[in-house]
Amino acid sequence: MLGDVPPGPLRRGWTTGACATAATRAAYEALLTGVSPASVEITLPNGARPSFAIATFERSGEAATAGVVKDAGDDPDVTHGALIQATVAFGSPGTGVVFRAGLGVGTVTKPGLPLAPGEPAINPVPRDMMRTTIREAAERFGASGDVVITISVPNGAVLAEKTLNARLGIIGGISILGTTGIVVPYSCAAWIHSIHRGIDVARATGLTHVAGSTGNTSEAAVQRLYGLSEGALIDMGDFVGGMLKYLKRNPVARVTIAGGFAKMTKLGQGLLDLHSKRGAVDREWLADLLVRYGAPVALSAAAREANTAQLVLDDARRAAVPLGDLVAAEAWRTAAAALGEADIALDVVIFDRAGALAGRTEVRPVHSPLPR
Repeated sequence: MLGDVPPGPLRRGWTTGACATAATRAAYEALLTGVSPASVEITLPNGARPSFAIATFERSGEAATAGVVKDAGDDPDVTHGALIQATVAFGSPGTGVVFRAGLGVGTVTKPGLPLAPGEPAINPVPRDMMRTTIREAAERFGASGDVVITISVPNGAVLAEKTLNARLGIIGGISILGTTGIVVPYSCAAWIHSIHRGIDVARATGLTHVAGSTGNTSEAAVQRLYGLSEGALIDMGDFVGGMLKYLKRNPVARVTIAGGFAKMTKLGQGLLDLHSKRGAVDREWLADLLVRYGAPVALSAAAREANTAQLVLDDARRAAVPLGDLVAAEAWRTAAAALGEADIALDVVIFDRAGALAGRTEVRPVHSPLPR
């Protein structure tokens, strides 16, 4: 998960798509004029025209290559500092703009993404931005605009190992992303984008059961529990609400939510963002849950004073009180409410830190409430 947000004003940055567009503009201008610009302006989807410094340039025969160093601002983006390069060559008359994946840029291999299998992993908005910058330059310098654009990221294959690209079926490198061209620090947009694309790929490949997990331990445990394929695993992290809202519009027949006891307690409390900054485990809530179950008074009293949720769970286990199941049921109710009337069967499973099962619900349609 992302770390804590640093104090003070945060500096915005640029997406890989914006950097690739700037590199494309510089390479095309150099190809047309023979002069490499030190900086270029591009047009963002909102109409703004930021300027980008050109870090590298190379001319080779009938092609030109320019590079822009990605600045993600204060966002903890894995591609911050990466060199985004565009090689532009003249295309055949009437072919328009053709995109290719160079070194370190992935290729789509599975259906369900905005791009067809076999296409370079350059998303639709960055493609539109690059087409716009090619058209603008072509109009300025009297050219046809028929070009082949190859985007490369020299260390992209290594960076891709820190992303979910392989799970999404994007092989060989990173994706060129962005819907606005602007990176908003700690907006978590890239993570939520990966959740959505994971669901899209699962649906497109015919999977009927997906599992969203809060972390590596719960993901490995739920995969073992149900024998799920890699493509069925959704790394939702703290963003259970982002996953559920997307599933409400794009349903899968069965959804499992898997997580540790503390995270699932927060979901049971009604939180859909499970990050510590959004809310803490409410020990009073746990104590009241124990009271409603009819647990010994000493157990609920100890829960109110416990330092951690894990201590409450450990005490309940020793007293043979199924607190894990009780929390799972409350988490199920929160998740079911978020899914609304979607045609989805839902279950919640809770694992301890060792990956052992600590609580679960039955699998039940979300429009058929769990009995209390």
